[in-house]
Amino acid sequence: MDSGLLASLGPGMTRSYANAALLLKDEALMHETRPIVLIPGLLCSARLYTHQIAALWQIAPVMVADHRWDETIAAIAARILADAPPRFALAGLSMGGYIAGVVAQLPPERVQKLALLDTSARPETPRQTERRLEQISLAESGRLAEVAELLFPLFVHRNRHGDSALKQLVHLMAEETGPEAFVRQQRAIMARPDLRPALASIKCPTLVLVGDGDELTPPPLSEEIAAGIRGSRLIVVPECGHLSTLEQPEAVNKLLVEWMER
Repeated sequence: MDSGLLASLGPGMTRSYANAALLLKDEALMHETRPIVLIPGLLCSARLYTHQIAALWQIAPVMVADHRWDETIAAIAARILADAPPRFALAGLSMGGYIAGVVAQLPPERVQKLALLDTSARPETPRQTERRLEQISLAESGRLAEVAELLFPLFVHRNRHGDSALKQLVHLMAEETGPEAFVRQQRAIMARPDLRPALASIKCPTLVLVGDGDELTPPPLSEEIAAGIRGSRLIVVPECGHLSTLEQPEAVNKLLVEWMER
C-alpha cells in the first residue's frame, strides 16, 4: 500500500481528519456518492483495511477513523460523527464494531449502510475485564510488544498461527497505536454498553460478517447481531479468524463492494 495513502488515511491522520471530512462532505454533495468510514479494532491502525481501501476507493470516498483519543465508546463515537460526512456508510471490525453500533444511532439517519465485522453486541464480562487489566499492566510497564504477541493467536485463524508476515503486521499496528492509546481503548471497551436492546432500532442495510474460526468474537455472537437487526445479511467467512480484512481480503472486499452497491 502506498505510504502516502497510509499517511492521509491511517495512523498519522489525526490533524488531517477534520479537513478530509470537509472535503468528503463537499464531494459527497457534488457527486451524490456515499462515502464510507472504516473504524479499526483494538490495537489496530489503518493498515487493518489496507486491502479494503484499495477496493472501496474505486466506488466511493474512503475515510479511516482515528479511535485512539478517548476513553469511552460514546466519546469515540461522538468524535467520529462530528468529523464524518452528513450521510455515509460505516464499517467497523471488533472494537470498531462496538463503536459503529453506537454511531449508527447518533442520529440514525446519517448512517446509510452498516457493516459489523467480527464483533459483538454484548457488554464486557468479568473474565474479559480481568484479562484486559493484565494487558493494561503490561502496556503501562513498556511491554506492549508482549501484548501483541499474546493477542496474535487469538487474532487469527488457527491455520495462520505460523504466518510470520501477518504477525509482523500485527506488531507494526501495535507500535502505531502505542501504549497510551491502547490503554484508552481497553478502558473504553471495558465500559462499553450492551447494544442488544438497540439492535432492532437499526434500520439501514446491514452486513454482519465473521470468520468461521474467530476465537475472540465467535460466529454465534454475529448470529445474535444479525437476528436482532431486521433484514441484515449474515456471512461466515471460511478459513478465517478475527482479522478477516487481513486474513481473507478478497472475500471480504467482494462482500463489502456488494454491500456498498446494494
